[in-house]
Amino acid sequence: MNDSAELPGEFPYTRGIHPDMYRGRLWTMRQYAGFGSAEESNRRYRFLLEQGITGLSVAFDLPTQMGMDSDHTLAAGEVGRVGVAICSLADMERLLEGIQLDRVTTSMTINSTAAILLALYVLVARRQSADLRKLSGTVQNDILKEYIARGTYIYPPRPAMRIVTDLFAWAGRELPEWNTISISGYHIREAGSTAIQELAFTMANAIAYIEAAIRAGLDVDAFAPRLSFFFNGHSDFLEEIAKYRAARRLYAHIMKERFGAKDPKSMMMRFHTQTAGSTLTAQQPDVNVVRVALQAAAAVLGGTQSLHTNSRDEALGLPTEESARLALRTQQIIAHESGIPNVADPFGGSYYIEELTDRIERGAREYIERIDGMGGTLAAIEKGWIQAEIQNAAYDFQQRVERGETVVVGVNRFRQEEQQSPVAFRMDPEIERRQVERLRELRSSRDQSAAVASLDALENAARGSDNLMPRILAACEALATVGEIADRLRNVFGEYRES
Repeated sequence: MNDSAELPGEFPYTRGIHPDMYRGRLWTMRQYAGFGSAEESNRRYRFLLEQGITGLSVAFDLPTQMGMDSDHTLAAGEVGRVGVAICSLADMERLLEGIQLDRVTTSMTINSTAAILLALYVLVARRQSADLRKLSGTVQNDILKEYIARGTYIYPPRPAMRIVTDLFAWAGRELPEWNTISISGYHIREAGSTAIQELAFTMANAIAYIEAAIRAGLDVDAFAPRLSFFFNGHSDFLEEIAKYRAARRLYAHIMKERFGAKDPKSMMMRFHTQTAGSTLTAQQPDVNVVRVALQAAAAVLGGTQSLHTNSRDEALGLPTEESARLALRTQQIIAHESGIPNVADPFGGSYYIEELTDRIERGAREYIERIDGMGGTLAAIEKGWIQAEIQNAAYDFQQRVERGETVVVGVNRFRQEEQQSPVAFRMDPEIERRQVERLRELRSSRDQSAAVASLDALENAARGSDNLMPRILAACEALATVGEIADRLRNVFGEYRES
């Protein structure tokens, strides 16, 4: 597949999507953050902006991800734990206070409730008088990988796909600079997949989204330029570089040959990378700094457009300010001291890298052909086949670790019996109580009839075929909560139960 005459910025973009790559513009430096209350997360964002991040990345707590308000019985003990608790427009305003949304790019890691959280973000931007047509960022909105690897789904796959494509269509008109999906291999890899499986299943999910959007009446070149991807930066340095190169080439050919895309931007894979959380160890946590540096360097050598570097203490808890700053400094050293950004595709032409790029692409194509033979990604998910492939790969890896065939430094070799762990981040136990109190105050003080009317209108739209985004936006503006909006959609679509 390798064409030695291919240049960066030329189809099929193996060597990068821009001719000059980072010489023209560095990747966006993000640090994924969000915990506790909106005010506490806002303070962390301001700290990170002062330290030099060039894009926000918002983590939401599990109740928000699952469409539950903070006072839901199942939310007890989880409010603000793994991300920020957002129940309403008031929470989103507190989260983004003092941050001009038309001057920063924001990534929101949210899937089942992506449409609701994007609506809240847009309403805050409106209140800032921001030009929505210049609003820039990404909403993950990748529901298929939730069924495959992660589990924060609400509705069955087919109605969930309707919400995804409704967001595509609405944002295409209202938010032309916004990335409407971040198709994620990250969580597939975290669940235990191989590099080839990560690429293959991510591409298979992309194919399913594109087919769904085309069935919904959208032209491929109208929405494909705003599709983005999210990959895992793992530890096999050369394999990771080759994986990113293979991903770009495979995607370009799929878009041109399978979907007939004409716009070059529809064929350019733009992706964010996060270093691999699953490789971080609680044993000798300072060693994680080295792991993260290698994984980040591989992502840059592979041509990522955006990067998050994990903190050394994430196997122990949420990152402290000190460790988050060190993780960001890792990116800044690669950007400004390593010399790597001075060359587009520095490994291009290496015999091993080119052969490995070909091998990874071939392996991914074989998986995609098998999934096509089953009737596509949704059918493969419903049969549990993709999930089983990942589980088998994870089991094989763990067996190799336990036999000592795969070395994990500090875990199965080079152990250190006495070690001092860094100071772990501590969550204020009062956060949940205050969040629930505020939520109940909001419900009692809002215009109840307006909130109920907006929810009724949303439920009626869900029973029909109208685009849901305008109704979700109206409900958010009437101060309906994330849980109330999700519940109205549950009334129509039901809830997914894994067989």
